[in-house]
Amino acid sequence: MAGGIRDGFGEDDLQESHEINVTPFIDVMLVLLIIFMVAAPLATVDVNVDLPASTATPAPKPDKPLYVTVKDDLSLAIGQDAVARTAFQQALTRATDGDTEQRIFLRADRAVAYGDLMDVMNLLRGAGYLKVALVGLETVPDAGSASPVR
Repeated sequence: MAGGIRDGFGEDDLQESHEINVTPFIDVMLVLLIIFMVAAPLATVDVNVDLPASTATPAPKPDKPLYVTVKDDLSLAIGQDAVARTAFQQALTRATDGDTEQRIFLRADRAVAYGDLMDVMNLLRGAGYLKVALVGLETVPDAGSASPVR
């Protein structure tokens, strides 16, 4: 049969197709991709801070760290919530449930002066929180700036 498309013309027209239809699978994958592209920026920290870099080895983080942030305009934030300096100690006590032994992770913008950072550390000490860890960006030291080992 020259030029025939179907071998069994006239037989059962409702034959089963044994080919895999991938169109629904591709549609589902594209929808999932869009969902993850939209949700990924929402999972990041909303307080924008330009942190200074550090070459120290990072210490392990606790399960739920408590961050105190000093922004470049010297405003304070506990976690994601902005806090006035006058209500800082009360807000910190609420955030830690009064546990003064909890470690506080202090992060400050690169533009914050050393004296202003010390003022915030004095606020923490005045509230009874003595375990304060400074947060910085991790960097790899340059090969030329490293001191030779003797």
